[in-house]
Amino acid sequence: MSKVKIVVAGPRGNMGKEAVKMVSSTDEFTLVAAVDSKHAGMMLSEIEGFQGIDIPIYTDMQQCFKENEVDVLIDLTAPAFGKKHMQTAFENGVRPVVGTTGFTEEDIIELRATAEEQGIGAIIAPNFAIGAILMMKFSQMAAKYLPDVEIIERHHDRKLDAPSGTAIKTAQLISEVREQKAQGHPNETEELAGARGANFEGMRIHSVRLPGLVAHQEVIFGGVGQTLTIRHDSIDRTSFMPGVKLAVDAVLRIDTLVYGLEHIIE
Repeated sequence: MSKVKIVVAGPRGNMGKEAVKMVSSTDEFTLVAAVDSKHAGMMLSEIEGFQGIDIPIYTDMQQCFKENEVDVLIDLTAPAFGKKHMQTAFENGVRPVVGTTGFTEEDIIELRATAEEQGIGAIIAPNFAIGAILMMKFSQMAAKYLPDVEIIERHHDRKLDAPSGTAIKTAQLISEVREQKAQGHPNETEELAGARGANFEGMRIHSVRLPGLVAHQEVIFGGVGQTLTIRHDSIDRTSFMPGVKLAVDAVLRIDTLVYGLEHIIE
């Protein structure tokens, strides 16, 4: 069986570094190139931390796909580039696995239509940690019985978007089983704007950004005389790699765009 040929975009980022390690150490995968914002023409092995990984670096994704045989793109760059990179992948028959956030509902519809038109699988995952996916699934189950809920997500202070894609995805899953309702006192006021967090169909989402954090989320449910907290913590970015590998394996078997790993785990 031939190996899956993979390109990693964003290899110098925290997630990108782990993805390079994972692909390089997985027998059924082969890393053929990297796409970066600089270092065009260099080998990845010339950059500190990537010794022994002799693959070319491109700044132009189109050129990368033209000069290499590629099955899957793992894109772990920034929200501003995710959609553009997916479109370039589709144009070249490459299946994207994307870990950037910031996609709108319209973006998802448009990209899914392109994927299905070309018969190419694609996966966008707000979170690759299997535990985080289970946290979202468990939260959806709980919301059927405890519809009063608030979400607190905590991330490192270099994260650009708030709320996190995971928090938004969690709220979307909960909304599928929960009727919209305002929470808190009907006459409550914010003495400081934003004190009650973002409002998603009556649910409140709170974002914390601090150095020392990686990726953490708790979903707090309130009921008569009780509370239920469902929490997940990624304390190291290696926690995301089993999910990235799962997504690569899955994207080869589908011919549409899947948004969220919860759709590909049993």
